[in-house]
Amino acid sequence: MPIVEMRGVSRIYRSGDHVLHALDNVDLSIDAGKFVVILGQSGAGKSTLLNLLGGLDSPSKGTITVDGQDISTLTGNELADYRATRVGFVFQFYNLIPTLSALENVALVKEIAPHALDAAEVLDEVGLSDHLHQFPQELSGGEQQRVSIARAVAKNPDILLCDEPTGALDSETGVMVLKVLLQMARDHRKTIIIVTHNQNIAKMADVVIRLRSGRVVSCQEQAHPLSADEVEW
Repeated sequence: MPIVEMRGVSRIYRSGDHVLHALDNVDLSIDAGKFVVILGQSGAGKSTLLNLLGGLDSPSKGTITVDGQDISTLTGNELADYRATRVGFVFQFYNLIPTLSALENVALVKEIAPHALDAAEVLDEVGLSDHLHQFPQELSGGEQQRVSIARAVAKNPDILLCDEPTGALDSETGVMVLKVLLQMARDHRKTIIIVTHNQNIAKMADVVIRLRSGRVVSCQEQAHPLSADEVEW
């Protein structure tokens, strides 16, 4: 059953006489519980698509429905509530608060998410039970990204939106982070949507969506996606 449906979605930016169609009449359905990779070169519309799904931006036209809720018509306050409760974000750069420990960074979500999971338990799931009281500067890049993933998962959202989550990591650490994301998808039955230009990550996906010049050019289901260990990096 689709958790995300986009119908005729366009995002148009205007600057003087210049008009940019960042997304151009996109139709898209994503089923719940899937591990989805959205591929495209720089400027293809990947980040715009992610921002729309995350409620960080609104479409110029068209409708976006998430689990039956039309988010394309929400007010600013309603979008803030949607971001707080329905979606979790994982970015290329970790956006951790440097003066808080790993545990405190994850526990922060309890202030905005009414059904938040236990921070220590989620950090244990991502392999960081021995690092609960360390600060971000005391952690490696991979460990900081896993804290970021734990923070997103701890909100207990329907969807995890990941923008180049391994872009700042070496290949070995990137594989570890992808394993954690896939584990979260399977164990917590979350829908994971990753935007990237890395073709290798697509080999792990249940569904691969390709964007070019703001349009969906293909949407392919993979019956037998590879594990992170099977992908040649």
